[in-house]
Amino acid sequence: MKPHGSHFEYENQRNDNLMAVYHEIIVKANYVRMPDIYEKVANSPSRRFWVSEERAAIVVSAMMRGDKLKNMRQLKREMYNEIYKRAMKLREEHPFMPISQLVAIVVEQPAPKFYLTPGSAKVLICKIRKQWYYQRTKRRLRHLF
Repeated sequence: MKPHGSHFEYENQRNDNLMAVYHEIIVKANYVRMPDIYEKVANSPSRRFWVSEERAAIVVSAMMRGDKLKNMRQLKREMYNEIYKRAMKLREEHPFMPISQLVAIVVEQPAPKFYLTPGSAKVLICKIRKQWYYQRTKRRLRHLF
């Protein structure tokens, strides 16, 4: 588990990726039913795995020692299993490369999905939109005074 109050270093990039996918899905939709939109966003391919290289290396190392990640939520476990699988495949090609380096390569590869629930995608998108509107309003007000 990550420490309380820790900051996700790739938050802005993840948010940009999430919003780009969100807008793409909205534009392509024949009709807009938000629960369906959030589900499609959550299950859409992502630019990368949205986890830090360090955290992924720690979890993959634990998996190599036999940890089955039973106390981890299903989507997180699924994400780490995919990272582990790719890292082990890459290790076959580069047997002397440190696991941390292998994992760093893997997490920067495109991910099959965001590994979010539709509810989490909704919360993030609403938060991002709220921040965007706040920043836009703040800039407008600055020009008025």
